[in-house]
Amino acid sequence: MPRPHWLPLLFVASTLAGCASPPAHAPQPRFSVVEATIPDMQKAMMDGRISSRGLVEQYLSRIALYEDKLNAVITVNPRVFEEADRLDQEHKQGKIRGPLHGIPIALKDNVLTTDIRTTGGAIAFENLMPPYDATLTKNLRDAGAVIIAKTVMTELANYIAAGMPGNYSAVGGYGLNPYDPRLDPRPANADGRPALGTGGSSSGIGTAANFWAANVGTETSGSILSPSNQNMLVGIKPTVGRISRYGIIPITADQDTAGPMAKTVTDAAILFGVLESTAPDPNDPATKACQPPPNRDYTPFLKREGLKGARIGIPRANYYDKLTPPGDKEARGGISEAQAKSMADAIAVLKKEGAVIVDPADIPSVIDPDPANNFLKWGSCGGPADVRGKDLNCSYALKYGMKRDFNIFLASLGAAAPVKTLAELRAFNTAHANRNAIKYGQANLDVSDEMDIEKDKARWEADRAKDIRLGGTHGIDEVMKAQKLDALLFPGASGAGIAARPGYPTVIVPFGLVVPVVPPNQPAFPEGFTAKPAPYGVSFAGMACSEPRLIELAYAFEQATKRRVAPTSAP
Repeated sequence: MPRPHWLPLLFVASTLAGCASPPAHAPQPRFSVVEATIPDMQKAMMDGRISSRGLVEQYLSRIALYEDKLNAVITVNPRVFEEADRLDQEHKQGKIRGPLHGIPIALKDNVLTTDIRTTGGAIAFENLMPPYDATLTKNLRDAGAVIIAKTVMTELANYIAAGMPGNYSAVGGYGLNPYDPRLDPRPANADGRPALGTGGSSSGIGTAANFWAANVGTETSGSILSPSNQNMLVGIKPTVGRISRYGIIPITADQDTAGPMAKTVTDAAILFGVLESTAPDPNDPATKACQPPPNRDYTPFLKREGLKGARIGIPRANYYDKLTPPGDKEARGGISEAQAKSMADAIAVLKKEGAVIVDPADIPSVIDPDPANNFLKWGSCGGPADVRGKDLNCSYALKYGMKRDFNIFLASLGAAAPVKTLAELRAFNTAHANRNAIKYGQANLDVSDEMDIEKDKARWEADRAKDIRLGGTHGIDEVMKAQKLDALLFPGASGAGIAARPGYPTVIVPFGLVVPVVPPNQPAFPEGFTAKPAPYGVSFAGMACSEPRLIELAYAFEQATKRRVAPTSAP
């Protein structure tokens, strides 16, 4: 696995960190980045207890110690010390750029940075130095953030192949979960993947293990919420358009969004405000969707009493309890006994904090007896089962959008583009199979490339309308309006799929550790291998542009529970 971009840097960092001299004035307790929040770091820098460079040194030392165990990093910024030193100098001069001044932040490796390679986890892009920064990259740097590294990710955000393990890429290999970094011992899965999955294509590994203060993930359907759940983090999956998508390797503009992943709601809210632009981005028309709060500041919504009087709906059908969709013979969905106990405890907390629980608050499109109007009967096209001619009962959003938007993205790279079209990428992957470019095949790319952007446009438009109707109008919107809800409470990241279709926001908060359930299509772990408890959070989901209220609810819940625990694999 290639690591030439960061190994020398880590050696220097660990040496510097080990030799750092205390200040000449009265000694103060050493500041530690372990489980430190962004406000903790801000205060320590203001008090002169540490500098941005000191933060970077500590984080790089931790990467040097634990990276071999966790594999959280694809590339460390080779100019990270230069950035930190410049921001320290500005700090001494009284210039504070914003709420992230001097704070080390990591980016998912599909976010463009002109000075750090952006691979998307794909061999074809392993040496790509983009010709422009993503809008969110510029926003971070304008606010004083230090871009410390690019995280591992599922290759091209997991629209390569059906069955590809989360957080696997040809460039980065397999990311491992810090709450159980052991490899999967089952013969059918013994290819290097973790025994405890890391969630979706964004990586929460390094944030959970204190390799940086927080990270930026991206989501099309679950890739912020799922890794946040699996790594005991707070994740904010925004309304599509709230944060500019310009300069992010896409799956589809219909559902793609970037968002923050952090250890606390406060940290996530601070990062969220920085990621959002002050005005609509001319390069992303969807950024007109929501109005940012004054100064893009979400911290006024961090209210301890935010749950008092809040109406929280419990979507029992499918998300808590098994349900047999119309026309099916077997029930699906539901949660395990341990997960149900965790959610019952969470609901009890909400009641104690003054929330009004509406139970059940089933989603109309989930329980609709008409298959044509039932969300569970309407999947996303992808993989070999959904080739042309066999794709009549699934949404074209991903496979049509991938070809349309990926080719537009490649064109934006100009001469820097390593391939010019999706077809060229498929050919490149086939030619480089010996480098694991298609370790799990590329069936999703294949079904996407068979799309005709002009001839299939009408079908895509009809499917998008159905996505929005089943997920939004006849889904989340209908139940929330009928019951006058502030939010729906989903177990773990289970609500990601239905909220993704209309592009609605969700905030997930750490809550418990539960024994993981082996899916029925997977073999049991061998005798003598005991699965460790897995992180399990709760999600507050709402309608478009409701992030301020969701953050308020999530913060009050977090303050009432404070259930996050650090992983013992990286103390």
